[in-house]
Amino acid sequence: VQLQASGGGLVQAGGSLRLSCAASGRTFSKYSMGWFRQAPGKERELVAAVSQTGSSIYYADSVKDRFTISRDNAKNTVYLQMNSLKPEDTAVYYCAAHLLPVVVTKTVFYQYWGQGTQVTVSS
Repeated sequence: VQLQASGGGLVQAGGSLRLSCAASGRTFSKYSMGWFRQAPGKERELVAAVSQTGSSIYYADSVKDRFTISRDNAKNTVYLQMNSLKPEDTAVYYCAAHLLPVVVTKTVFYQYWGQGTQVTVSS
């Protein structure tokens, strides 16, 4: 599967952005999806993940109650709605996919990656 992330940009603290990740192919529903981010000088971290059907969801503690991950299998797209953004959310955001039927948090399990989209939150 090929992944194309979009929706990043520059926003003031407290603002919102919605990231989208469009997947190619007809088997999108077989993939569990994740959104990662990587800030300069820091390791890539998982922000949110969703299982194949959307029945299982994971959020990092740092984004709970602010970010929402969702997917539309009919549109081959996964979304990340980001509200109440903080300067510390500034990073390149990546979507990724794997074929396990569960939510996983380890980067190593994700086989397919999008190109990343920059999110910058000004104070």
